[in-house]
Amino acid sequence: MVTLTGDIIYLRALEPEDLAFVHAIENDESIWEVSNTQTPYSRFLIRQYLQNAHQDIYEVKQLRLAICYKGTEEAIGLIDLFDFDPKNNRAGVGVVLKNDADRGKGIGSEALQLIVKYAFQHLQLHQLYANIADDNEASLQLFTKFGFEKIGVKKQWNRVNNVYKDELLFQLINI
Repeated sequence: MVTLTGDIIYLRALEPEDLAFVHAIENDESIWEVSNTQTPYSRFLIRQYLQNAHQDIYEVKQLRLAICYKGTEEAIGLIDLFDFDPKNNRAGVGVVLKNDADRGKGIGSEALQLIVKYAFQHLQLHQLYANIADDNEASLQLFTKFGFEKIGVKKQWNRVNNVYKDELLFQLINI
């Protein structure tokens, strides 16, 4: 699908072969803060999730795609549309790259650009939103670069290492 292909990466559906990759991401405690995860996921649960990943976004209210370098099948990250609300034509969006070595190369930027285009053109969404910790500078820069505007602050929203952190709400409206 041309919509999901960029200059350096493309987005693809999850495959059963992604089990180890998804398991590693979901169980990486260093990113639990951004995914609001508190407990590890078993391979069994992730295998079940992957078996059902083919379900339509209108059924499961989410879409998770693997981020891959062009010319490869190996996933380097994930991008999600979640909390899909077809009545109000909106969804949340989140992106994560597994390895530090892949960050700062424009991969997250290109992935976000592709999913925004897909959401607005193919799903005909009216808006996307993102919840971002107020100290997550990389994500703040990424989302504002694409026109997401800060529309709110959830004060002391998330407790991380016994410290309460604000979470910012960003929104992009398709005009």
